[in-house]
Amino acid sequence: MLPERKQILVVDDEPNLRRVLAAQLERDGYDVHTAEDGEQALGLLREHHIDLVITDLRMPKLDGMELLRRIVVLDDELPVVMLTAHGTVDNAVEALKTGAFDYITKPFDQVEVRTIVRKALRTRDLSATDASRVPQAQQEGARYGIIGQSAGILDLYAVLERVADTPTTVLITGESGTGKELVARALHENSSRRDKPFIKVNCAAIPKDLMESELFGYERGAFTGAVGSKPGRFELASGGTLFLDEIGSIPVEMQVKLLRALQESEFERVGGIKTIRVDVRLVAATNSDLKKEIGLGTFREDLYYRLNVVPIRLPALRERSQDIALLTRHFIEKFNTRLKKSVIGIDASALAVLASYPWPGNIRELENVIERAVLFCDKTEIESADIPNEIRGLTQSPSSTPTPPQASAAALADGLKEQVKAAMSRLERELIVRALEQTHGNVTHAARLLKISRKGLQLKMKELNLRERDDAKES
Repeated sequence: MLPERKQILVVDDEPNLRRVLAAQLERDGYDVHTAEDGEQALGLLREHHIDLVITDLRMPKLDGMELLRRIVVLDDELPVVMLTAHGTVDNAVEALKTGAFDYITKPFDQVEVRTIVRKALRTRDLSATDASRVPQAQQEGARYGIIGQSAGILDLYAVLERVADTPTTVLITGESGTGKELVARALHENSSRRDKPFIKVNCAAIPKDLMESELFGYERGAFTGAVGSKPGRFELASGGTLFLDEIGSIPVEMQVKLLRALQESEFERVGGIKTIRVDVRLVAATNSDLKKEIGLGTFREDLYYRLNVVPIRLPALRERSQDIALLTRHFIEKFNTRLKKSVIGIDASALAVLASYPWPGNIRELENVIERAVLFCDKTEIESADIPNEIRGLTQSPSSTPTPPQASAAALADGLKEQVKAAMSRLERELIVRALEQTHGNVTHAARLLKISRKGLQLKMKELNLRERDDAKES
């Protein structure tokens, strides 16, 4: 089966530019959609799964900056590249601070376009979706937008409380999918820098020969294709937070300049002689063992100690299995909305399956599994049969005819599951009754109080034999 082609949306009010840019991108193997203004672009975003937006800044009806703001609200992981003329570079820099991935100056160089497009798409592919991100006020068991009540997460809350509003450098470590970007954003959003830029750089997505210009910028004529000056990520993050994800991917020869920038808060652009001073709070992350990299000579020891001022290790999901129920409930609510479903929970047997699985992909893998389960669930609750076979297969005994001790253990487990299920039903019944009493039988208001859909509440009431009162209000 051939890999799915990436979808790129080109937005510009100049027909010739749209045609030229679309033709180049199609030659490079992408599917291209075009729009002449921001309003038309928003319609295409609703109709297609777009992987990258390339948009002009100045357009009629809805300009590029307003389009960017709306895209950030709709999907802050969708990369947006701005097209700008020489006279509007300052506006492009402002767009980067608003959330744009990068900008291209007109007239554009085909090599530069190709490089930026590949980098943007690779960053989107590698981007760790903030699997457990949720507004704090909307989720029980969540602080700083992070879900969990296990010992490891409670320790994380304590560290965030102490270091978030400081300029101290933080090094976040943990396996892929544990939420390192989420913690970096929590550090920024709970600091006095929250109104300043949060600039993310995925170091693994940047070619080695472009790393220096990406971080520190370049002057016009510094190399072939440098048709104008361009600020680097350090400059864009000044006053705010710079998040260097996968920092172990930075080449050794670049680590010296990075160390100096961290120690002195100053650097020079590629091809420049002017020293630029910045005020940046650095947060770095990695899923590799940097001490091992030091031993191999691929990571500088002095840079490691400069980064490791406050270390934060994120536990793998298998180390915090007691948080699986909270995370599962959050993902069910998330995908109910996205998939227009009315699943109201997960039964005890299915939850036991999830708790027994080792989760090598951590929270990101759990999120994918729950999305699939919600999609295929035809009942009010997710059951074991809705869990993918590869998850259930690793938690079930390989023997179809267990020995008597195994059979006894299985019977005991089944009995415990039934007890848990009955207890959960009693608790659900009590919560629904209380909600209806508090809202004087108003089903809509009770559903809002319980944070489930009105249809979902009605289905649950029917399942629990809770009839709606004749005088119950329905609006």
